[in-house]
Amino acid sequence: MKTIQEIKMKYNVPADVVKSKVALYKQNLKEATNGTNHLMLFAGDQKVEHLNNDFYAKGIPLEDNSPEHMFKIASKAKIGVFATQFGLISRYGRDYKNIPYLVKLNSKTNLVPYDAVDPYSKAWLSVGDVVAFAKESGLKIRGVGYTLYLGGANEHEMLTQAASIVHEAHKNGLLAVLWIYPKGKFVKNEHDAHLIAGAAGVGAALGADFIKLKVPYNKKGKFDAKLLREVTVAAGRSGVLCEGGEKIDAKEFLSELYEQIHSGGSRGDGTGRNIHQRPLKEAVKMANAIYAITSENASLKEALKILK
Repeated sequence: MKTIQEIKMKYNVPADVVKSKVALYKQNLKEATNGTNHLMLFAGDQKVEHLNNDFYAKGIPLEDNSPEHMFKIASKAKIGVFATQFGLISRYGRDYKNIPYLVKLNSKTNLVPYDAVDPYSKAWLSVGDVVAFAKESGLKIRGVGYTLYLGGANEHEMLTQAASIVHEAHKNGLLAVLWIYPKGKFVKNEHDAHLIAGAAGVGAALGADFIKLKVPYNKKGKFDAKLLREVTVAAGRSGVLCEGGEKIDAKEFLSELYEQIHSGGSRGDGTGRNIHQRPLKEAVKMANAIYAITSENASLKEALKILK
């Protein structure tokens, strides 16, 4: 297994990045990954995806109920990108210009069960809207993100839209991150490694720079780095980001993250609740520890020291 430093940035620029935007694409990739090609994505799109369940409940600090809590974390911590909806960025961006943003172009609530109606999440805005916003606002917009669900009647529409978004992002020198989740009545186990590997292959076929995926579980319902290997190889030159999931013990989370990268071959993480469901100072330390493992090639021991 090569270390992050041994695979120091190789500019694998997609062929659909036009010549005039190659330098911008390289800059966005380098700055988002600290020159390592490993992305620490701070996920802040749950205000829509999970409504207020992730922000106001027992065990969650009251400050997390305000969207600004995430912006405060992102402005003080080391992160690759802060991924959230366009509207939130427009409301808070003027006060948090130092944050590297990734604009989430679509989102849907979880009110309708996936086994009742096949999920469909259409883009709210276009890549062109984001490009214009970046130019006018002067904010650090590194890329765009889009979620698509495989396995339902709306699959083709989302695949078509995802392909267009990735292509338009690249033409404008932006990174393209896809959240890809098989969902619906035909999906029996969302954490099946073979199924997740299939989703990774779809992301590669769509040309994504990074693909945020479920974590593969073994028959005992536990993470298995050997199973993740099938996923990361299937993704080809697209980097796999394992989702962070529900908040767990910090040491347990960091230990699994280290294994995902160094044994499973993932190239980063998409973490939300394990960061923002903590008081500000603690959340910043957690984000810094995640970034250290993901984009600074820190050991688990070094990352755990950051929490103290």
